[in-house]
Amino acid sequence: MRIGFVGLGNMGGGMAANLAARGFDVAAFDLSAEALARAEAAGCTPAASAADAARGADAVITMLPAASHVAGVWREALFPAAAPAALLIDCSTIDVATARALGAEAAGRGLAAVDAPVSGGIAAAAAGTLTFMVGGPDEAFARARPILEAMGKAVIHAGGPGAGQAAKICNNMLLGASMIATAEAFALAQKLGLDPQRFYDIASVSSGQCWAMTSYCPVPGVGPESPADRGYTGGFATALMLKDLKLAMEAARATGADVPMGARAAELYAAFAEAGNGALDFSAIIRTLR
Repeated sequence: MRIGFVGLGNMGGGMAANLAARGFDVAAFDLSAEALARAEAAGCTPAASAADAARGADAVITMLPAASHVAGVWREALFPAAAPAALLIDCSTIDVATARALGAEAAGRGLAAVDAPVSGGIAAAAAGTLTFMVGGPDEAFARARPILEAMGKAVIHAGGPGAGQAAKICNNMLLGASMIATAEAFALAQKLGLDPQRFYDIASVSSGQCWAMTSYCPVPGVGPESPADRGYTGGFATALMLKDLKLAMEAARATGADVPMGARAAELYAAFAEAGNGALDFSAIIRTLR
């Protein structure tokens, strides 16, 4: 099966490499010559443009920074160049409205399309252990599933067009708020004289347990290895968490949802990013609470 892949950044590069390693014929494109060279070394065939990557492909995957990039590539390159029976898969994290609009436009052209944002970060992209939250028609999901399974550990159909993006922004709003709460708890525990490891041993098996604590602890040397053990480098950048929280706030405004915890998390991450910490892992926000 021939796969076009557009967007070979920190996430897309590992994803495209996994597809090639699993026997797919991957035509890859990125504006970065360095990223394109890495993809070629991983077994992909360099394409001259996004349209070139799409031509003759059974499916085309996009993994791009923002909705404007996805909309531009789909409308200006993929729609004109894709084969009539091609499947379009967007793995970027964008707003629900744009995802739904692009899905409708694709359907109007006779193309199958799904939105399939991911969870897991750079390490999971490289290891092929991502979780995909997929929105789109049943038939399109069935076609996308074996392709996504080559890059991930879980592929879940969230519902119709845009449902994948809806699941992603709700999940990451929960993650952002729970990380702040976890950091607050550890900061308070230390000020009360508790040893961080002892507190972890207690809370990790008690009612306060959460993923932010037991899989991604913001305290160095506590729990499984996390970015906190590497000076908060790598992992999921604060700027990306803030992007997802902003998408969640836009969705909340559009639907009239009341999200006070998510709103406060967005405010705290915005202030943290504006203070020059956008490149640090989002768990580094604990530094503001000590």
